[in-house]
Amino acid sequence: MTSDLPSVGTRLWHSGHLGTVKFVGPVDGTQGIWLGVEWDDPKRGKHDGVKDGKRYFTCLVPNSGSFIRPSPAISYGVTFLTALTAKYVDIPRGDMSSEKVVLGSSGGAIEVEAVGLDKIRGKLARLESLREVSLDNERVSSADPPGHIRRTCPGIRGLDLSKNLIPGWDVVAAITVELRDLRSLSLNQNRLRPPQHLDASAFEKLEELQLNATLTTWEEFQVLLTYLPALRTVELGYNRLRVLERGHGTTAVGSNNATIQSINLDGNELEDFPGICSAMQNLTALQRLVLTSNLVAQISPSPGHFGEAATQSPVSGLKHLALAFNRIASWTDIDTLPRWCPQLESLTLTGNPLYEDPAHKVYARPFTIAKIPSLKILDGATVSPKERTDSELLYLSQISKQALSDEEKRAVHPQWQSLSAKHGVSDTPPRSQAEVQDTLSNRLITVRIYESTSGPPQSLPPNEIGEYLQRCRTDVTLRVLSTMTVRTFRLKIVKAFKIPKAQQNAMQLWMVLPDGHAVEMNEEYAGRDLSWWGVEEGTSFVLANGSS
Repeated sequence: MTSDLPSVGTRLWHSGHLGTVKFVGPVDGTQGIWLGVEWDDPKRGKHDGVKDGKRYFTCLVPNSGSFIRPSPAISYGVTFLTALTAKYVDIPRGDMSSEKVVLGSSGGAIEVEAVGLDKIRGKLARLESLREVSLDNERVSSADPPGHIRRTCPGIRGLDLSKNLIPGWDVVAAITVELRDLRSLSLNQNRLRPPQHLDASAFEKLEELQLNATLTTWEEFQVLLTYLPALRTVELGYNRLRVLERGHGTTAVGSNNATIQSINLDGNELEDFPGICSAMQNLTALQRLVLTSNLVAQISPSPGHFGEAATQSPVSGLKHLALAFNRIASWTDIDTLPRWCPQLESLTLTGNPLYEDPAHKVYARPFTIAKIPSLKILDGATVSPKERTDSELLYLSQISKQALSDEEKRAVHPQWQSLSAKHGVSDTPPRSQAEVQDTLSNRLITVRIYESTSGPPQSLPPNEIGEYLQRCRTDVTLRVLSTMTVRTFRLKIVKAFKIPKAQQNAMQLWMVLPDGHAVEMNEEYAGRDLSWWGVEEGTSFVLANGSS
């Protein structure tokens, strides 16, 4: 019986659940031998290796362990080729062509009928031409004798070994060393012993690696990286990572890596953004970082995280950053992003408090665009030149409503000065409000609306604005409250111009800025008030029929 018992570290399958043997032996107060198992699915566990106050083993995930009896119902897995043949060489059934086969050991005395041998031979032959192979959840636990895999399926370029019984990286390497053209490898939902002294040729062409839900630590990944000279993309999601420690001693990555371009860390528990960036400083080619569904709440720079050169970010080459479904709630964090990622082109932020808060949600997108000059795609939607211009002007108009000095604006709004220079916007000193009574008449502002046959040019030289407005068909002057919503303002305008009800939905409204730019006040922002748009005394608008 003892010789049939698994050793500690063996992977097993039992009643549909995968686990790792962490203990083999007697348990106090009971008879016979028990297996202490840490289950891949924590819900299958009952404790973390402690029974009646005595610890028998430890678990990586709390309360994911239990004891079971050795049993024939437990599977310890099959070899790679056994699983491959079982899945890709179907033994045909039903009404198929058959042929007589003489059993070789019978000396011709025994003849049997075999069904579909030609099809079986054809499928076996096709194993040599396989390029993409999925053995997900096929209970693979070991490699085959050296040379067997290479002779059977040498052409595999993509391999999925997720959710299997492979105990460690040594077994993975024993399989992949036979696959000289392997480019992509998925090992999701496995539990692998850390790599030690792997064959240098086992992963020499591997470009993509998935290690999601494997409980792989960042330090273990660093060690593994030394065996992956061509790796470009790696996924380390759902590994319960809380910090990215850079490792210690000779096993850590000591030199720059110039191949990795994309790292996916979604579904972890990371919250220290500077620490995350610092852990990436050796990855000099990194362009894409996925941090979706983590716990990042602040993006605050610290010169200590920028190395010796205080202006150089460890992720300065990053172009794509995913921060959706984190805990970011402040515009200050968005202002900080260009310092970390000066080349950032694509960003996701949906699902953060900043984007879900009703007070910010309406202008979350345009303000983000204005705050990150290099941004081309936000939450999967392309930022057009017109949207960028409108967003930046809207942002500047909001800043102009704040009673801040130029020095305060530079501190609170890092992009204010460059955007003002770009659009030729200059703020006039705010008028004194001293001794002004807060009456309704004092809070009314005068605006002028011009009716035109078509929308205004997107931009005009400031000295041509008056000329353009004079060419409009007619105009009216209105006194309005700055707290009035754009929707109410539009109704007031169409009433003043006596626009027929059938045409009202087709009417479009533009606000003309002092620098000559025209910003369309579309329905998306119709719930915001006029002060939010920066409307003040003397602001001009253009009303036109959008269908004309």
